Amino acid sequence: MYEEHLPRVYGFFAFRLRPGPDAEDLTATTFERAMRNVHRYDPARAGLATWLLAIAQNALIDHYRYVGRRPESTGDGVDLDALPHLVRDHPVLGITPELEDALAGLDERERQVIALRFGGELRAKEIAGLTGLSEANVHQILSRSLRRLRQAMPDR
Repeated sequence: MYEEHLPRVYGFFAFRLRPGPDAEDLTATTFERAMRNVHRYDPARAGLATWLLAIAQNALIDHYRYVGRRPESTGDGVDLDALPHLVRDHPVLGITPELEDALAGLDERERQVIALRFGGELRAKEIAGLTGLSEANVHQILSRSLRRLRQAMPDR
């Protein structure tokens, strides 16, 4: 489970927090929680990747509570500048400093959907199930977010 899903879980955190120690710690926390609760996993309800990313989302919420920077449910973005600044000289998983800056311009919901799609490698249907959004809304958010990212990174 760990070897197969490590890139997805870490990718999710890397897109949400930036690559670095916090993403690594939360990835470890996710797998620890999964191992403690593996008896609760029901393959009839969701695939293993979806289940792990649901645990990852909860770990991220706990992290925001702990550092006092929990994103508001109004859709406002997290103040990424207030979070600990992580090393940006070593791109991980293709997340360059330019992409990090562009992602910072997205609101919290857009970052979440982008992180689940590209970091967690989930399909729109799986993202909809995790977030409570409709599949059409997930596609719309992805489309708008990718357009905004392209505008923020015109050289790409």
